[in-house]
Amino acid sequence: MTTPGEPEYIDAEIVEAVSSPDFTPTVHAPSAEEVTGYTDSGVPTFDFVRDKIEHRTATADGGQFLAESGQEAAAIDEAMAARDDAAKRKLDEIRKSMGL
Repeated sequence: MTTPGEPEYIDAEIVEAVSSPDFTPTVHAPSAEEVTGYTDSGVPTFDFVRDKIEHRTATADGGQFLAESGQEAAAIDEAMAARDDAAKRKLDEIRKSMGL
């Protein structure tokens, strides 16, 4: 028991030390080959060449698709223009018949 003005002491127990977690980073910096696509001697890596070929192929495929859809779009535009002209002529004919 404590007397007034005397601090109260708390009994403590000894705890075994727990090993601290490993904070070693698991991420590694990319090598020069991974960043540039070339080895130190200046030779392109296989991945770099493959990616470049795939990129060119995709660009060519996209260009072909756009060229083909451009022709289709032109045909659709012509058909729409012909339809609009026919609709305008029909509307003028109806107005004439009504005397407007």
